[in-house]
Amino acid sequence: MGQGGGPRRAQAHDEELGRAVAAAQEGDEAAFAVVYRLVQPGLVGYLRGLVGTDGETAEDVAADAWLEIARDLGRFRGDGAGFRGWTATIARHRAYDHLRRQKTRPRPAPLDRELLELPDPASTSAAALEAISTERVLTLIAALPRDQAEAVLLRVVVGLDAPTAAHVLGKRPGAVRTAAHRGLRRLGEWLGAAGG
Repeated sequence: MGQGGGPRRAQAHDEELGRAVAAAQEGDEAAFAVVYRLVQPGLVGYLRGLVGTDGETAEDVAADAWLEIARDLGRFRGDGAGFRGWTATIARHRAYDHLRRQKTRPRPAPLDRELLELPDPASTSAAALEAISTERVLTLIAALPRDQAEAVLLRVVVGLDAPTAAHVLGKRPGAVRTAAHRGLRRLGEWLGAAGG
């Protein structure tokens, strides 16, 4: 997760994302496509954790969020990491609007494997083990308390740092770090108890 300040997978593209956002703000459509490609997988994964797969899908909520993102793109100020946080905030608001319309509480749901990076196809056995363990972990995330599940999704799936995730959730960074730590620790305990 990178709690010790280490880089996370999603942050590897923050510099590229920042450049693409700046170009998209100037009207470059190809740059907007790059922005979408870099942000969409994590955003949909996060939304699946919030709205599940019943009724309107996470992709539909993401589409609503992208309408707002595209409309307000010129108002955004910041770097690539800030943009990911900004889009997660917009997506979270759209998800909660959806849940209010559905009159249900947010509940974590497993992510689709298509959103996850799998190992090189040349290593079939490694890919199979990765897929099995990923499915187990994602099923377990659905069983976490909502605050822990959302913190894990923002920190691990979207790749936000604690202050940015805290801003999205309206909490203090320490509370997000604690929720993510507890969620990950509980996942580890469950996997350890299951012999995984």
